[in-house]
Amino acid sequence: MSSFLDPTAELAPESRIPLPRRESLVGLKVGFLDISKPRGNIFIARLDELLTQAGAIPRHYAKPTFTRIAPVELKQQIATECDVVIEALAD
Repeated sequence: MSSFLDPTAELAPESRIPLPRRESLVGLKVGFLDISKPRGNIFIARLDELLTQAGAIPRHYAKPTFTRIAPVELKQQIATECDVVIEALAD
């Protein structure tokens, strides 16, 4: 079992069994969510490059501002179009 820490002041880490790793990234639809913080786009661009080389299919999304949560419609779109999501934080 692994523990996942929530950076929003979680008092007791959640224990979960991690999902098995995929053997290949070929054909995996990877969503990149830019939360609109400075330099997040640089992080996303590099990950996009690396994962595309490994055969993943990138899909890009952005929050209107980092100060608010992503709109429900955006979260639903990402959930239906992607296998996994990487959220870009930076500063």
